[in-house]
Amino acid sequence: MTVPVIGALESNTAPILDVAGLRIGYRDKSGLRTVVHDIDFQVRAGEVVALVGESGSGKSSTAQAVIGLLPEGGLLQQGTIRLNGEEIGGWPQRRLDSIRGSVISLVPQDPGNSLNPVRTIGDQVAEILVVHGRASGAAARVQAIDLLERVGLSQPQLRAKQYPHELSGGMRQRVLIAIAMALKPSLIIADEPTSALDVTVQRHILDLIDDLRREYGTAVLLVTHDLGIAVDRSDRLIVLQHGCIQEQGRTADVVRHPQSAYTRRLLADAPSLNVGPQRIPARPIASVPQPADDIIVVDGLVQDFGHDGDADRFRAVDDVSFRVRRGSTHAIVGESGSGKTTTIRIVSAFQRPTSGKVVIDGLDLSSLRGETLRLFRKKIQLVYQNPYGSLDPRQTITTIVEEPLLNFERLPRRERLAKVAATLDRVKLPAEVFQRRPHALSGGQRQRVAIARALVLDPQILVLDEAVSALDVTVQAQILDLLDELQRELGLTYLFVSHDLAVVRQIADTVSVLNGGRLVETGTIDDVFSNPQSPYTRELIDAVPGKKFPRVIDSTISAG
Repeated sequence: MTVPVIGALESNTAPILDVAGLRIGYRDKSGLRTVVHDIDFQVRAGEVVALVGESGSGKSSTAQAVIGLLPEGGLLQQGTIRLNGEEIGGWPQRRLDSIRGSVISLVPQDPGNSLNPVRTIGDQVAEILVVHGRASGAAARVQAIDLLERVGLSQPQLRAKQYPHELSGGMRQRVLIAIAMALKPSLIIADEPTSALDVTVQRHILDLIDDLRREYGTAVLLVTHDLGIAVDRSDRLIVLQHGCIQEQGRTADVVRHPQSAYTRRLLADAPSLNVGPQRIPARPIASVPQPADDIIVVDGLVQDFGHDGDADRFRAVDDVSFRVRRGSTHAIVGESGSGKTTTIRIVSAFQRPTSGKVVIDGLDLSSLRGETLRLFRKKIQLVYQNPYGSLDPRQTITTIVEEPLLNFERLPRRERLAKVAATLDRVKLPAEVFQRRPHALSGGQRQRVAIARALVLDPQILVLDEAVSALDVTVQAQILDLLDELQRELGLTYLFVSHDLAVVRQIADTVSVLNGGRLVETGTIDDVFSNPQSPYTRELIDAVPGKKFPRVIDSTISAG
């Protein structure tokens, strides 16, 4: 196929990285399976090139091949990988070790799994200096502290003595960047470097990579499924699908004039990239409160952990109040530790608060006990974040969705299975998957199963806990469309918990913003996004990626 290349290259200088005719395969019991097909691209000094695409597009395999870290069974079938003009594609691991860190470095995705838990931070940063003969002993430790300070860690001398578990996710990612930048390499591969981080921490980390790139002239190959980040942070975009480049070019040109149908669909499905009229609320939100139509009332909620007098007593939720209109979507947003999860556990009657009141459809949860509490759980159901971990891998899809009926309703088997089938059909799953197990389904299909399991009891309220955050952008858009359709058909009320304000803006009618367990802002989506009153809310909104080249939503944009 002819791959569209939009816009002339900015420079005629020799590229730091030159990939040509790259083909990658994986060998398994069934033979050799090719996952990357004859791709070509270049990265120049000081440039950020973003590899974007959905799961299975080949972007991570491409990055792993460049640094020589393909997983077991991975094979560079053909093509060349030139780093500073030298072919490295066929180098053995020992020779690659000599340039990893010094010429080419990796900032991996998960800071929790990328640092040694039994070694101090200072030792791990100093190690790269020692291995490459740049420093040793006390000199290496001093340089390690300097690097920790350079990447913006507070109290770097203290951090150097700490272990990874004593640092936050953002701090650990800064440590990985310090290691990656220690020897001022020519090229850094940043593989989903912020996907596990809150939006404001994400922005700080990406700013840091940008600052160091400009200072050292380092080239960056940014691997990400987040189009908002790719658009904001890259000079050029490479769009991959099924291991093939669909198009590449200057980021501004690709965003404004996408040539391939796949790129147009990706851009149209990315909430952070599109601005335009807000969704029509499931039910109009009246300006004058009407308490009789509030299906969820939370008043003065407080949740403490620990016992009175304990030094480590902790207040996770501190005087939180909000109301949710029947048939509407209310979002709870905030970063890790804001109190979102504790709040929804209380609203769902999985734990009792220290003080305050929760009323669901006229029922005061503090009055529920025993069988009354058990039957209440039919009214409110949860859909969890991870469709890979929330379904029993040993059960068929039918059994998974049937299980709540066995717990709550004594229906004849034929009637029960008919209801399961009808519910799976409602979430648009084909009949051929009903007897499969979760591993045979895609992530989007699994999340549809999770939604069906929640719907089979005919609840009034769904609590959606980061229910689309683990999904690719196009699958995410499909699930959001499904949720909107179900709400309109069934009159459902959604309590939507998320750290992604772009998604919240798309799906919610009203929103509550939590910070450190306290409610800092609440109101309609239009009011909060257009005129935020809290500095924290403004910071969250400002940190949403995708503002560099805003696109106006147009029904024709995803055509083709």
